[in-house]
Amino acid sequence: MRIRSLLAVTATAGAVAVVAAAPAEATEYASVLKIKGVQYDAPGRDSNSCSTGNTRNEYLTIKNYSRSTTVNLKGYVVKDAAGNRFTFGSSHYLQPGDYVKLRGGHGTDSDANNVVYRQNCNFIWNNDKDTIYLYKPSGARADVHSYTKSRDDRDGNGYINYHG
Repeated sequence: MRIRSLLAVTATAGAVAVVAAAPAEATEYASVLKIKGVQYDAPGRDSNSCSTGNTRNEYLTIKNYSRSTTVNLKGYVVKDAAGNRFTFGSSHYLQPGDYVKLRGGHGTDSDANNVVYRQNCNFIWNNDKDTIYLYKPSGARADVHSYTKSRDDRDGNGYINYHG
């Protein structure tokens, strides 16, 4: 995660301190769930055909970074800058250190295989730039990352790693 400094300005006589907020992707949210990485550009020629397309190869990896807390994904929301969204409607438990890949396309969700399908054959992430939001069931933001292909995907493989 890129860390940016906050600008602090203090008024005379120590009366007030004003802090300018850092950009959204620099804010560390109070959540054990974080976006680990995104395969924003599925390998091959993009096709959102449900039978022959490659939307299954576009995925978002969400990881539980806790050392002791199991998290149920039910009610968590993933959203992009355009407002496309996916809500985890079923219980899917992430043990400490575990992850799930949220894939496009149709398939059978599996705790054992760490996969949940969006049941939608349309791509969600833009190939040039986008912002990925992860919200808790309460509506509080759990994590957010913006990317551009030219800035963040130096090797050009369509995958960006965030929280290791």
